[in-house]
Amino acid sequence: MSTETRTRLVTAAMQLFWQKGYGSTSVADVLQLAGVNSGSLYHFFPGKQDLLLAVLALYREGMQPMLLSPAWAGVDDPIERVFALLRRYRQSIVDTDCTYGCPIGSLALEIHEPDPPVRIALAENFKGWTDAIATCLEAAGPRLPRKLNRHELAAFVLTVMEGAVMQARTHRSVSFFDASVRQLRAYFDHLQAEATATSATASKTKSVTKRASKSNTKRLRDVSASKRARRTFK
Repeated sequence: MSTETRTRLVTAAMQLFWQKGYGSTSVADVLQLAGVNSGSLYHFFPGKQDLLLAVLALYREGMQPMLLSPAWAGVDDPIERVFALLRRYRQSIVDTDCTYGCPIGSLALEIHEPDPPVRIALAENFKGWTDAIATCLEAAGPRLPRKLNRHELAAFVLTVMEGAVMQARTHRSVSFFDASVRQLRAYFDHLQAEATATSATASKTKSVTKRASKSNTKRLRDVSASKRARRTFK
């Protein structure tokens, strides 16, 4: 059987899991949307969970080309890339009249006690997302506090996104998403101000230390010259 058939099955399952949820999607639903027979499905996937794992793998593999690259097109500033990605989620919320739900987040919430392979696949998707954000935060360099744990901040950004999407969907209003992102922006502004202040203090301390060092050096030279002068007159 062709890989095209497998792709059709996975794509159909991806769409249905997002629209209806994993539990509410039957094998018959997938077969109907994909336009294939059950023999084709079971040739590639022994069970529904195997199909779910294929969907999660496709999400993970498509994260860069389907999500990150479009969101970051034309955005070079690493911190602004964080918010450009959030704007892409906002657009999805608006385009669906606030019915959008993050596919990975929705599956993670729905499947309360997943088997280890499913849990690992979900975690890998979250990790791929936070690693991408962490890369942006690392690229921000001294614009953020030196001691800041950037991977923890990346996980916090994910938490804000997931919660904001869920709130917007529940209340059917994008304003809830906007409010969360606005507070996140304020926090980033605070972090940048802290980094700037710390850098300025460090520069001032370094300057004062340098002047003091020069002054001490001059004083030592004057003392040494005075001693030499006294020995000469003796």
